[in-house]
Amino acid sequence: MVSLEARPRTRAAGPAPAAGRKRSPYSSWFYLPAAIIYAVLFLVPTVTSFYFSLTRWSIFDSQFIGFDNYVTFFREPALVSGLWHTVVYAVLTSGLKVVLGLGLAVLLTSQIIGRGYLRSVVFFPVLVSTIGVGLTFTILMDPEEGLINESLSLLGIQGPGWLTDPGYALVSVALVDVWKGVGLATLIYIAGIVSIPQEYFEAARVDGATAWQNFRSIVLPLARPATFTVILLSLIGGLRSFDLIWAMTRGGPGFTSDVIASVIYKQYQAGFYGLSTAGNVVLFLLVTAIIFPLSRYLNSKEVDL
Repeated sequence: MVSLEARPRTRAAGPAPAAGRKRSPYSSWFYLPAAIIYAVLFLVPTVTSFYFSLTRWSIFDSQFIGFDNYVTFFREPALVSGLWHTVVYAVLTSGLKVVLGLGLAVLLTSQIIGRGYLRSVVFFPVLVSTIGVGLTFTILMDPEEGLINESLSLLGIQGPGWLTDPGYALVSVALVDVWKGVGLATLIYIAGIVSIPQEYFEAARVDGATAWQNFRSIVLPLARPATFTVILLSLIGGLRSFDLIWAMTRGGPGFTSDVIASVIYKQYQAGFYGLSTAGNVVLFLLVTAIIFPLSRYLNSKEVDL
């Protein structure tokens, strides 16, 4: 009787790999259309912007001046304050969208009456034009005849100049931005909460867990990918914000609500094209410096779940 160790090993049936066969480049050609579009729409404009930020240019000619535009940019108080306002605006709006979006998502995934209708109401501002929202709230926040201050006066409260007081202007626009964008954050959180397996909640119910314990131990950690998505999208939108601020305050009063995008636009209007291009490059580097490492950090945390 032949032992198992003595039996010759048989190879699985199948075609033997051809020695020295080269991999066909045919499939790689499918990347070419996307690469061309990416190069035309992103790489070429980016490299061109970097070059023109080092020049004093107009439509017809340009003069290379090195880093003078960047030196001027960081010496101008209005430009530096706009850079600081951009960071404050982005952090404030993204933080409020995370908190309010999560709270609304928890409410709208519970057993409440009219849940479908309330979801539509919360998401509706996302569909409205940003310029339309800005003009509407400019009227509502009028310090003399605005509906908000008139409603506060009925309660005996003297409403501030929401868009005319330097201490309130940037915060007021940020709150309107949160009102318009919290619906998208809520939708992302709803998708994250609904995807949590029900077995976790059933096990918690058997153990007698309270609603707060369910939120803290189940919803909050398992909805972390949704939180990361909301943070990144809100930060990117906040850092690039322009249209709402321009529609409501045009950066005023003075320069108190100017962000870097509105400052860049004003420089273009004044004919300082090289300086405004340098501002665009600074904005690009700012967004990249914040979003890229934050994205890598959040993705590493998401893998550890």
